[in-house]
Amino acid sequence: MQNIEVPEGMNSEVLMHLMDPKNYGKLENASGVGVAVDEKTGEYVIFYSLMDDLNIIDVRFATNGCQDTVVVGSMFTEMIKGHDVEYAQNSIAKLNEKLGGATPQQQICADMVLSSFVASMMNYENLQNGKSEEMHVLKMKETCEANDEQTTL
Repeated sequence: MQNIEVPEGMNSEVLMHLMDPKNYGKLENASGVGVAVDEKTGEYVIFYSLMDDLNIIDVRFATNGCQDTVVVGSMFTEMIKGHDVEYAQNSIAKLNEKLGGATPQQQICADMVLSSFVASMMNYENLQNGKSEEMHVLKMKETCEANDEQTTL
């Protein structure tokens, strides 16, 4: 990574997560599983959380979405791993700040990741309250359908 020149206008942290995504894949022993789905495009993000009371011990995500979704998933999971839920909820605003120059479509990709996290927390809470559910699914209101002006974060 240290020999790669960062293209003008691109954040080096974004490039790092693009070249080497973190926390990608399934977490077998998850205590909460959430899915955000764009029914129009069929894109989704699955978010796996391993919880210990209110602390997030481990997280993983998976998606069939675009590279922007992978970058945001990698960045967000690295931000919240090992922290409590309140910190993670505050990290949503911090991540949105980092993505300040995102296009509307890129913001929707980010929202899918963040919504899947929220769904995983809802699944965890439902399971703790005795509800039987394999995962919690949230349907996106906005579509991440590609347009001609798509660029990388």
